[in-house]
Amino acid sequence: MKNTIITIVFCSLFQLATAQGFIPTIKNNTALNYVCKLHGQTRTLTLTSKITNDNLVLDLETRGVKSSIVIMPEALKNGNALSFNQGEFAPVLALKPTETYFMISQSAYQELLKNKKFVYNNTTYVLDENADKNSFALDGKPVDTLHVVAQIDETEMWIVKNADYPLICKMTKNPLGINFTLVKIEDK
Repeated sequence: MKNTIITIVFCSLFQLATAQGFIPTIKNNTALNYVCKLHGQTRTLTLTSKITNDNLVLDLETRGVKSSIVIMPEALKNGNALSFNQGEFAPVLALKPTETYFMISQSAYQELLKNKKFVYNNTTYVLDENADKNSFALDGKPVDTLHVVAQIDETEMWIVKNADYPLICKMTKNPLGINFTLVKIEDK
């Protein structure tokens, strides 16, 4: 009987541990590999992070295009708009103080946790509370994400549960024709 109880407890603990998703994070030289669907075309895109005291710089590389996207500290903290720049306009692109890139701001993330919605690019995104908790996987591992849906269209986003860097792992049904999925994270 004692062995049966120990086995049940062990199996329960194992189930709890494996049911939780992991939470990707950005460090200096983290490479985020995405597959992007842009207006019917598919391309791979790699963003390699450089974290400084002042900014987050994402070195972008896609189809021979290389540029550095600079996200201002005020955007990381309080931004309210996504930039959809494809890195083709300048070798270094400093985004507006309201713009983030492949992530939402920390304040938008906190708003989502508190009120189950947030506004970005003048669009309200609402938490899908019926979503499967492990609906996004990376390298076969479930990722802890929040699934949101836009109120005015069908845009969906899966956002990593990370208060410092709330990455967008996946975007679908974007009316701009720009959809993407995070496929791999590497620390270099």
